[in-house]
Amino acid sequence: EKVAIEYLNLCDWDVEASIDYFYDTPVLVDDTLLEELYNRYKDPNKDMILVDGITLLCNDLEVDPQDIIMLVISWHMNASTMCEYSKMEFLQGLQELSVDTVEKFRDKISYIRSELNDENKFHDIYNFAFSWAKEKGQKSMALNTAIGMWRLLFAEKKCPLLDHWCQFLQDMTNNQERTVKFA
Repeated sequence: EKVAIEYLNLCDWDVEASIDYFYDTPVLVDDTLLEELYNRYKDPNKDMILVDGITLLCNDLEVDPQDIIMLVISWHMNASTMCEYSKMEFLQGLQELSVDTVEKFRDKISYIRSELNDENKFHDIYNFAFSWAKEKGQKSMALNTAIGMWRLLFAEKKCPLLDHWCQFLQDMTNNQERTVKFA
């Protein structure tokens, strides 16, 4: 309540502006706590967070690893590769989200999920998703991967033609492995 009143005062009691200001103003994070989080999830043999660390992060956040929220989190981290976070990606992403503990991260999940409803952010997330899902060094991806990404991205948007689109693409390939190029 105290924080809400503070932000309302800063924005002349404009509720919408106060909410925007609250979420857009970075909160200082504790670098030591960030480092501890990174070390909790990093691979013991490589200075990166890999699949096992991401699975542990999902468990701590109480989200399914295949939930679209993990894609949005990866977007925040500007992750270059699926199922990997470099130290810099992870730390900068958490700083951007003003998160330095698992509890704060868990509290941000609903806000992160709500970003999918912002058309501009959704556009950015969509573009990020296809770059992120491609294998390193590739300019295209397997059709099955592209279809999986479309189904993930549009699952909550109720896109009535999605199934028809995916079926059309699959029919066009005649059950052969093809790739789809996204420019």
